[in-house]
Amino acid sequence: MRSDAAGGSAPKSPIPTSPIIEMKGVSKGFGGGSGERVAALQDINLELTEGTFTAILGPSGCGKTTLLRLIDGLVQPDAGTVRVAGHPPRPGPEMGFVFQSFRLIPWRTVRGNVEFALVEAIADPAERRRRADRYIERVGLSRFADAYPRQLSGGMKQRAALARALACEPEILLLDEPFASLDAQTRELMQVELMRLWSERKSLAVFVTHSVDEAIFLADQIVLMGPRPGRILEVIDVNLTRPRWSYDVRAEPRFAELRQYLWERIRALVLADPQSDFYGRDEVQSVSTGS
Repeated sequence: MRSDAAGGSAPKSPIPTSPIIEMKGVSKGFGGGSGERVAALQDINLELTEGTFTAILGPSGCGKTTLLRLIDGLVQPDAGTVRVAGHPPRPGPEMGFVFQSFRLIPWRTVRGNVEFALVEAIADPAERRRRADRYIERVGLSRFADAYPRQLSGGMKQRAALARALACEPEILLLDEPFASLDAQTRELMQVELMRLWSERKSLAVFVTHSVDEAIFLADQIVLMGPRPGRILEVIDVNLTRPRWSYDVRAEPRFAELRQYLWERIRALVLADPQSDFYGRDEVQSVSTGS
């Protein structure tokens, strides 16, 4: 169900109506420790359109990462269908994936990591290098192109991971909590950097996060998920003006309204879950502070 849940009078931005990603009746489970099947996702119905930025938000255990892996074709649904541009999904250069743990190849330099991602897309080594250097420059790492991951800070590693994903110029960009391991200041800087880079090409972006503030700041729409098994509760339009790095968007009334609404919904989900102690009070606090 699509919702403009927190009210507000901000005009809605025109959003394309032709879906690129379609999930219909999708369910997925995994084997449990004692042999039983544990449901990760149940009856997921979702359509995502070209040029939009969607945040997937919800407490731990709601299957956010599994949803991304279904879109990327890394796992297959037990029931229902997943279609990307009308076809079953498959990993490839048209789909970029940015992970929380960076996943840089430790024995390759920044340039080597980005070039490695381009092997399938660009046959000519000289052109691969030109493309890699162009995106390394865009993320501000030109001086560190010959550095190895062990020589980089956390924020620099994440910039390198973004350059690697964006260098393929993917039509779809999937991001699995890419800033969760960064300190608060670096995380906010990386959010602005991602917005700047995304705005250049407007790929369809799907961003998984636990942070309410991050979801509101980045997204055109927020998919709110509930846990055990994971299911979509509602899809909420954000309706904040872009570009968002040119003023303090967090001071807008609409931002505060959405934050309060989403925080209260997630808090209710956590407290209603009989296994809520599984992710504990720290999880609730992280949602409330946006950390």
